[in-house]
Amino acid sequence: MEATSLSLLERLGRPTDQSAWRRFVELYTPLLLAYGRRLGLSADDAADLAQEVLVHMVGRLADFAHDGRRSFRAWLKVVARNCWLNRRDRHRACRLDAVPEPAVADDAEAVIERDYLHSVARRALRLMQTDFEPATWRACWETAVEGRPAAEVAAELGLTAGAVYVARSRVLARLRQELAGLVE
Repeated sequence: MEATSLSLLERLGRPTDQSAWRRFVELYTPLLLAYGRRLGLSADDAADLAQEVLVHMVGRLADFAHDGRRSFRAWLKVVARNCWLNRRDRHRACRLDAVPEPAVADDAEAVIERDYLHSVARRALRLMQTDFEPATWRACWETAVEGRPAAEVAAELGLTAGAVYVARSRVLARLRQELAGLVE
């Protein structure tokens, strides 16, 4: 990613910045689809919801100001839920099948939160891949995402285990920088 997440948010406030919007869509569409599925929507309805949220965000991101008291992710979730509620109410008004409230257990929020963080981090890492030497990025991916031992990855890449740890640290530090303000 060529811009930090906070600058990405600033760029998104300008609807004409196509590259910022492409990056935003690449990062957040999978999350919005997963959220729609957790609400009990079919794959097609979840895709419709994700599209509706993204269209809604075009006009709303200029209003978002990161002040440290509320996260972007929390705000995006509120927007998605409001879009879902509006869709549900429109369906009810049209006398279509009523969409039931999602049954969310207390610990389901923790699972949703964990899945969200993993999804965004994996997606951001994929987008950052071209920003690093192939061996550096792969050392991080294989150990941090795939969970492989550093010694095994080091042997495969012709590096020392220490070099794998350094590579992983560099990529993850950049990931934290990129996601600052988007995930808290």
